[in-house]
Amino acid sequence: MNSSDLKIIEVIRVPILINKERVSDFLPGQLNSIYSKKGVKKAIKEGLVTINDKKAFTADYLFGNEKITLFQSTIVTNKKIITIKLEVVFEDDYLAIINKPAGIIVSGNKKYTIENALPLALKKSKQHDTLERPLPIHRLDYPTSGLLLIGKTSRSVILLNRMFENKEIQKFYEAVTVGQQKDHGIVNSPINTKKSKTTFRVVERLNSIKYQNLNLVELIPHTGRTHQLRKHMSKIGNPIFGDQQYGIEGLKSVGNGLYLQASKLIFKHPFTENKIEISIPRLKKTNKLFPEKESRS
Repeated sequence: MNSSDLKIIEVIRVPILINKERVSDFLPGQLNSIYSKKGVKKAIKEGLVTINDKKAFTADYLFGNEKITLFQSTIVTNKKIITIKLEVVFEDDYLAIINKPAGIIVSGNKKYTIENALPLALKKSKQHDTLERPLPIHRLDYPTSGLLLIGKTSRSVILLNRMFENKEIQKFYEAVTVGQQKDHGIVNSPINTKKSKTTFRVVERLNSIKYQNLNLVELIPHTGRTHQLRKHMSKIGNPIFGDQQYGIEGLKSVGNGLYLQASKLIFKHPFTENKIEISIPRLKKTNKLFPEKESRS
């Protein structure tokens, strides 16, 4: 990447160190623009970090008093911008929360993604570090619908990612599961050898002639593994209704999609410090199985 394609976004001076440290170990937590070790390594590999004005490498050692410069590419992305009608549940100058439809991927190399629709779906931030393309902070599976948190500025993306890493953002899901299920419980089966934890609570039950027992369940993922909720419910013998990948043969609902929704988010706003508690109504297709009880006057 040519130097003309870069702009300086941060410069820090390394304090005198008692013991030498690799630059990739020192920088996480020192920069305002990147907080994770993975992010630091990526920036170094992309040539966006210099030590005393020379290109940095992840194995370089720091001893103290070095000048670290972090750059940002000025090359305009060639990603497409598309129109998808998205329900914006919350929005201010720093972040937004949308209700993601099922059947759309959040981000990736394909054109038809939530990320590519955000520039037109959201208002542009007036902050100095506004992003031309707002960024999803977490992911929801292709067949999963519900609340998706979006960062609209560089700083908000950093802070919200940090909050997720520190488990300061509570996520609640609603699902319909198949089979007799305990009232509540914890599933901590490892996923891809990594520690994983999900808690569940049955909200309502329904006897079904075709599908035996169905349960309306609240799910809380305490870790963020791929397909965690789907795998954990399948592991205990209560797969999520409509799950073609982890469901039980003969008890799979075909044509109605996955009965899994990200239903609630609770966190402290990283800038205003107000408590944000956002929830959305039950999936309409779920109401056909578990009709809302009508209020009586």
